[in-house]
Amino acid sequence: MKYVLVTGGVVSGLGKGVTASSIGVLLKACGHRVTSIKIDPYLNVDAGTMSPFEHGEVFVLDDGGEADLDLGNYERFLDISLSRDNNLTTGKVYQAVIERERRGDYLGKTVQVVPHITDAIQDWIERVAHTPVDGRDGVPDVCVVELGGTVGDIESMPFIEALRQFQFRVGQGNFVVVHVSLVPVIGVVGEQKTKPTQHSVATLRSLGLNPALLACRSSEPLQDSVREKLASFCHVPAAQVLTMHDVSNIWRVPLMMQAQGAHDTICRLLGLGGADKIDTSLWKQRIADKWDKLTDVVVIAMVGKYTELSDAYLSVTKALQHACMAASRKLKVEWVEASNLEEGTKEDEAAYQDAWSRLRSADGILVPGGFGGRGVEGKILAANYARTHDKPYLGICLGMQIAVIEFARNVLGWAEANSTEWDQATPHPVVVFMPEGSTTHFGGTMRLGARRTVLQTVDCIAAKLYQSEQYIDERHRHRYEVNPELVSQFEAAGLRFVGKDDTATRMEIVELANHPFFVAAQFHPEFKSRPMKPSPLFLGLILAASGKLDHFLSGRATPVASPAKSSLRPVEHGTIAALTAAKLQL
Repeated sequence: MKYVLVTGGVVSGLGKGVTASSIGVLLKACGHRVTSIKIDPYLNVDAGTMSPFEHGEVFVLDDGGEADLDLGNYERFLDISLSRDNNLTTGKVYQAVIERERRGDYLGKTVQVVPHITDAIQDWIERVAHTPVDGRDGVPDVCVVELGGTVGDIESMPFIEALRQFQFRVGQGNFVVVHVSLVPVIGVVGEQKTKPTQHSVATLRSLGLNPALLACRSSEPLQDSVREKLASFCHVPAAQVLTMHDVSNIWRVPLMMQAQGAHDTICRLLGLGGADKIDTSLWKQRIADKWDKLTDVVVIAMVGKYTELSDAYLSVTKALQHACMAASRKLKVEWVEASNLEEGTKEDEAAYQDAWSRLRSADGILVPGGFGGRGVEGKILAANYARTHDKPYLGICLGMQIAVIEFARNVLGWAEANSTEWDQATPHPVVVFMPEGSTTHFGGTMRLGARRTVLQTVDCIAAKLYQSEQYIDERHRHRYEVNPELVSQFEAAGLRFVGKDDTATRMEIVELANHPFFVAAQFHPEFKSRPMKPSPLFLGLILAASGKLDHFLSGRATPVASPAKSSLRPVEHGTIAALTAAKLQL
C-alpha cells in the first residue's frame, strides 16, 4: 500500500481537497486503484450536527455517514463510493480509545495521547486504506490522505505525530507528503511573497514530516525566481514546486498538475509504474474543455437559507453543473435568500424586489434541503410561483415537503397546513416526525444513507429519466416525512406520489400532473451525481428549464413493468452518461 499525505499551511481553504482529489485522478489515470481518507481534527464525531455556516454542507455517504464536504470531492473526482470510516475525526479516535479503555483493553496501563491515540490513528488509516471503494475486489494501490486544518494548529498535533510515526511503519518508498501553501501577492507591484510558505514548511519539517512536493496556491503562475527561491529554502527540487494558480474551472487542476509532472514525481517516489502511460484525454475533452465551451445560458434560482455561503450547497451546485454539461448548457445560479421572498421582508423593499426579480426571471427553480423554520414561508411562495406559472421546479428533501405544504394550502384549501417541525399545533400536519426518530439525540439519528425507492408506475417523469422500471437507490438525510395518512387526498387532487419506500408508507418522489416539470424527492440525488454521470432529476430540471425535456423524453422508451421477473433490476444513473449531446440532439 502506498500513501500520499496532503497537508496545508498558512491559511485554511486553499483547496487541499481539490488538490488531493486531483492527485487521485492522476494516479487513477496512470492505471492505479485509489482510495481517500479525510482527517478532520475537530472534536465532533462527525459533521452531522454542525451548521453549514460553520463547515459547509454535510456530505452523506451510502452507509449513512455524515461527512466533510471534501469526501464529496473525492467521490465526484474519482467516481468511488466511500464509507463513514473514510472521514476520521478527533471525536471518533477519542471515542474509540475511551471505549477500549472502559472495556479493559488497556488494563493496567496509563492511557495517553502517545502511544494510544497515535496508534489508534495509524491503525485506522491502515485499515481503511485497505478497503476497496471502487466496487471491485482486492486492495487499492494508493491511499490519498488529506489532513484538514493548517499545520501548526494545536488540535491537529496528535495526527501530525501519528503520521510522523506512520511513515516509518509503512517504510521508505511508500509514503509521500504534498504540502499545499499560499504564495500571496503584496502591494501594487504584484510581488509574489515566499516567506509564508517558507515558515509553513519549516513548521512541518520541525514536526518530522518532509514534503516532497509543494503545491503553491496563487492567483497567477509562479515566477521562475519565486520557484527557485522556494526550492532553495524549503529543501525541495525546483521541479517539485508546483504552481497551483487560479484556473477557469476546478476540473483543470489535475491537468495543470499533470503538465508540471506531478504524477511522474509521485509515481517515481512511490515506486509505481504507469506514469508514462497516463491518459487524461477523456477528462480533458468531456469535462474540463466542455465546461469552458458552453455558451447557451440556463438560469436556475436556488431558493435557500444559507445562500451567503455557496459551500452550504456544494453538491447541489456540482450536480447542476454535471447536468448542464450533459445538456450542453452554461449554468447561471441566481441565489435567492428565501426569507427575502416573504411579505415581512417588504420593510427592506430593495431586498424583497431583488429576490422576486431573480425568481421570476429564472428558467427553473430549485429548493434544496434544510432544517428549521427560517425562510420556510419564502420557499412555499417559490413553490407556489413554480406551480402556478408552469416554471420547472425541483425540490430536494425539505424542498419536497415544501411542495406538499404549498399544495395542501392552495389546492386542497388547508390554509394552516404545515410541518410539525416548526408548527406542532397545525390542524393539518402534512409533514410529520418519523416514528423511529430520536427527540433527545441529534447526532446520527436521522434516516441516513442509501435507501430504496420503489416506483409506483412507469408512466412518470422519474421512471423515464432514471430508465428504471421498478426501483432506484439514492441517499437520504431527514427526520420528517410526508404524512402517509393524507396521501390519498393529495393524489385525488393531482399530486402524484410516484415513488415510495419498500413499505409503501414513506413518500419518496412526487410529481404534479399537467405541469412541464414539477418534481420533488425526499432523497438527495445530488450526492451520487458525477461529472460524466449526472443525476437524472437534475438533468430533468436543466432540460425542462432549457425547453428540451419533451424532446428528450420522446426519444426514450417508457420502461415496461415486468413483475414476473424473479429479481428486481437495479438502476445506475450512469445510463445517462452514455447520452452525449449529439444523441440528445440538443
